[in-house]
Amino acid sequence: MKKIIVSSLSIMMILATFSSCQAVKNTSHKQRGAATGAAGGAVIGGVLGNNVGKGNNTALGAIIGAVVGGVAGGYIGDRMDRQAERIEEEIPGAEVTRVGEGINVTFNEDAGVYFDTNKSDVKGTSATTLDRLVGILKEYPDTNILVEGHTDSAGPDDYNLNLSKQRAQSVTNYLITNGISGSRLTTTWYGETQPKADNSTAAGKAKNRRVELVIVANEALQQEALQKAKQ
Repeated sequence: MKKIIVSSLSIMMILATFSSCQAVKNTSHKQRGAATGAAGGAVIGGVLGNNVGKGNNTALGAIIGAVVGGVAGGYIGDRMDRQAERIEEEIPGAEVTRVGEGINVTFNEDAGVYFDTNKSDVKGTSATTLDRLVGILKEYPDTNILVEGHTDSAGPDDYNLNLSKQRAQSVTNYLITNGISGSRLTTTWYGETQPKADNSTAAGKAKNRRVELVIVANEALQQEALQKAKQ
């Protein structure tokens, strides 16, 4: 598991710099229109995060957008450490990164979540992997989950954007069908705009066809952490 430490001071400086009107103006129409669901703070953080650095870090932005900081942040971070360890234990192929007070999980073909060419249904190995994830999410109910869909560069931009939407929504719908409350879930999609690897190779394209999850504390856990910090 990768673990990235982001200090509260650093986060506050980032938010102060980028949570301006200009940061929002820099978002594209696709970014502003490609989010649905309940965890609005995480989505706003993700959109701002996409305008920090090279524009491929919406997951980091979502975690920044949900930060509490201080002693309370440490309490949340400890909870996230345990949840991240559970995901690694149950889903060995998943890329799990702990960032500050949140978790970024990447599911690609190596992690057992994949889709047939031009398809978006969840089936076979993908269903088995997501069933394991469902169990862990039920163990840690005081979290919100952002589901991001991404594709490789094969095909027209608009087609890939829609395909990433369909795949991300399929994962969201699968989680809801299997007992995860829709109030915990937000869905976003980015098509081919956030590659993690070289789209000129087959191996790179396989890594770019992915669904990413961001797991952050919900309001109940944040309040619990703040109360613990006062004791």
